[in-house]
Amino acid sequence: MRGVSHQKWWGWGVEGVAFSHHDKPNMAPFVRERVGIDLDAPGSPPPTFEDIDVPEPRIGADLSATLTSAVGEDHLVTDDLDRVVHTYGKGLPDLVRIRAGDLPRIPDVVVYPGNEDEVRAVVDAAVEADAVLIPFGGGSNISGSLTPPAREDRVVVSLDLGRLNRVLEIDEASGLARIQAGVLGPDMEEQLGARGWTMGHQPDSFRHSTLGGWIATRSSGMQSDKYGDIADIARGMRVVLPGKVVALRPLPSTSTGPSVREMILGSEGRLGVITEAWVAVHRLPENRDIIAYLYPSWASAIAAMQEIAGSDAAPTVTRVSDANETAFSFSTQKVKKGASGKVQSVLFDVLERRGWDMDAVCLSYVGYEGDSAKVRAEKAVVGKIVRKHGGIKLGRGPGALYDQKKFDTPYIRDFLLDIGGLADVSETAAPWSRLMDLYFGTLRAAQEAFDSLGVQGFVMCHLSHSYHSGACLYFTFAFAPGVDGTEEQLERYWVVKKAIQQSFIDLGATLSHHHGVGTDHAHWLEEDISPAGTDLMVSLLRGVDPGRNLNPGTLLPAHREW
Repeated sequence: MRGVSHQKWWGWGVEGVAFSHHDKPNMAPFVRERVGIDLDAPGSPPPTFEDIDVPEPRIGADLSATLTSAVGEDHLVTDDLDRVVHTYGKGLPDLVRIRAGDLPRIPDVVVYPGNEDEVRAVVDAAVEADAVLIPFGGGSNISGSLTPPAREDRVVVSLDLGRLNRVLEIDEASGLARIQAGVLGPDMEEQLGARGWTMGHQPDSFRHSTLGGWIATRSSGMQSDKYGDIADIARGMRVVLPGKVVALRPLPSTSTGPSVREMILGSEGRLGVITEAWVAVHRLPENRDIIAYLYPSWASAIAAMQEIAGSDAAPTVTRVSDANETAFSFSTQKVKKGASGKVQSVLFDVLERRGWDMDAVCLSYVGYEGDSAKVRAEKAVVGKIVRKHGGIKLGRGPGALYDQKKFDTPYIRDFLLDIGGLADVSETAAPWSRLMDLYFGTLRAAQEAFDSLGVQGFVMCHLSHSYHSGACLYFTFAFAPGVDGTEEQLERYWVVKKAIQQSFIDLGATLSHHHGVGTDHAHWLEEDISPAGTDLMVSLLRGVDPGRNLNPGTLLPAHREW
């Protein structure tokens, strides 16, 4: 597709890569007992593309000619596969609909500009023709930010930034790099790493998401404890608007009124098309280590995470799974041969004899980077805190395995879809003082939703990012909907999803920590930032884009669109 790689049209990741449980003997029994899904049930694989009825493009000759002039004939595409690839992100509702061939509105044309001037020409042409323009990066969004409104009658243009994929320059004295917005995470790190640098940003979607997408959704990565989230990393940027370009220099700090940089962060394409950014980069660390720890309970683990966040240690990763997620993680282990398997078995026997409830244990990973002295000192600080809260060190082995497999989890969701299971995530952030109430309240809300549907469901959680004042909790839920039909399945899915999201708001947390708003979370925006705060956002978006040409429908609740 014009030299730009894309994910599967029907699911996550690349063709030929899929999840299998057959080398994980404990997983099928665990899922059958805890989730009520038989992993060995005959599945329904995704349809072939030829089975999908794709609507014809609606673009007229004049706009087509103008866009062709802007990007060149080879980089304007109206074929069915390309347009379908650009219709949905990778959220659970997206995947259910695409597998069912549900395509009420898809882009009429996909354009692949090769530089900022071509982006400007495309934006100007789309607005002049009163078309809808939707920026597209890696297509990994899971909050409904990429799909055209179902009742949109105007021409829909998907602007794919995949050709803007280079690290342009590095200011080594300042630790800054100027990078094009369409670069995928691995390609960017390869280019930086060749010169001895790293950005350190690693969201779960790292392999299939772009710098521009991270900025547009206020992304956070698993190493954000050290490197910061994208709002900390992105220092300057260029953003194309109709007839003009916003150019923000990479200054360390400013006092020049409300931050335009902050306005663009999280704007999801509604404030223009991000073409490049200056980002903070760091020298590749001398050492990088992830160590696994085990706690006797969720309460002890959270207390330890809070103390680590306030300590002199500065880990790159602070993650801890609750008992459910820990049990699930253990169930996905392959058969351990030789000494390692015996060591784990003996250790768990010893802990049980000491009085540990092995059904309540919580697995944690802490990452360290830097020179040997720094890493050694931070491990000492963290180790003391872990022991204070009753935890033990498991060592490098589990940490190394986590580091290798951290980007593979979304493939499990596709596998469950094949056999009729629905699985998704909701993540949030709250102050430390509210974290335990938030955790238990959300578990109750999810269980009440499952009970109302008469289904068996499973919820697990991990703390994924720590801050001075609080942390991010990341919930995963799964269940078998027990009904056929796309709308019936999604209706049941939304009962659970809405219960979880509403619990976040009711318990003093945010509707999203790092997945953005899109259309899936927009319902709760006024409760999250207040009606008056939403007024400010509406005024900003309407002032920039009065014709609603730039990715309309995202960010705002439907009743606040003008």
